[in-house]
Amino acid sequence: MSSIEALGTARLDPLFIDKDLPLSATFYPAGFRVEIATNSRDVLEAAAESWSRYRPEFACDPIRFRVVVQPEGELCDSPVHRAQGNLYAVVADANNFASVDLKSLTGMIFVSQKTASDHSWLRWFWVESLAYLLLAQRYLVPIHAGCVARNGTGVLLSGPASAGKSTLAFACGRAGWTFVTDDCTWLLPDSTERIAIGRSWQARFRADAPLVFPELEGHILRARPNGKVSIEVPLSAFPEIHTDSRAPIGRLVFLERGPGREPGLFPITGEQAVHRIMTDLPSYGPEVNAMHDRTVRRLAEVPAYRLQYERVQDALELLAGLVA
Repeated sequence: MSSIEALGTARLDPLFIDKDLPLSATFYPAGFRVEIATNSRDVLEAAAESWSRYRPEFACDPIRFRVVVQPEGELCDSPVHRAQGNLYAVVADANNFASVDLKSLTGMIFVSQKTASDHSWLRWFWVESLAYLLLAQRYLVPIHAGCVARNGTGVLLSGPASAGKSTLAFACGRAGWTFVTDDCTWLLPDSTERIAIGRSWQARFRADAPLVFPELEGHILRARPNGKVSIEVPLSAFPEIHTDSRAPIGRLVFLERGPGREPGLFPITGEQAVHRIMTDLPSYGPEVNAMHDRTVRRLAEVPAYRLQYERVQDALELLAGLVA
């Protein structure tokens, strides 16, 4: 062996291909395996805040992330997302960016220490958002809806951002319903069952929520990364509210809340319901879109309604009659 061979050749690593990431952990958002390797405890702590309550449920190819935290850089602003084919890029600035392969379910994330130290920012823009993005390529179909259940019937609460999904879901929980999720419901693609899966351990509210629910006063109020001011509440703070991460979907309800609205429930067709849900879905390309479309179209067989209301109490009474 030559002296050069004995010494070995240390290569430059400007691409961080050989960057040592000594910390690792496995998490199971919605029951699916996500493996993270990193050089920062902030990353693993933030991921645990999001997913420590979940346990493995589904056999699957794991999602894998390499997350590198660098000392340089500021707290990131809202990043830009772009994709072509199986390549997905997220860029906030030169020190906060990510690249994901939608086919192999792998990704690399680079963030500044200031971004990593703010767990809410790190979870919202990077750890949670990219994990859910990859889950949506193969394992879950996310729809913009809350979900509550009563008498064995799950009710999806769909509607635009101002429709009051979180408020009504929490009000249902206080009234004896089972709280499943407040704003995002996951469906299992091509499943023979219509099951809603949600993040039942947490709810987010607008800043004025204590006017409706005084018990929310005193919970942390802050600007979310998307610029909206909100209250993030763990449901464990309200032990009287029963929660469950799943419910069979038996009704679809589209919220139409506004001043002066006469309370009422009005049936709509399955096709109208499916159209409303699908117009709120992002495009991920033909193959994934087809999977999402097939899954959502199965909801056309579920009775669907428009719920018109102004007062939360009126909406509660109408929903109670719907599943009585």
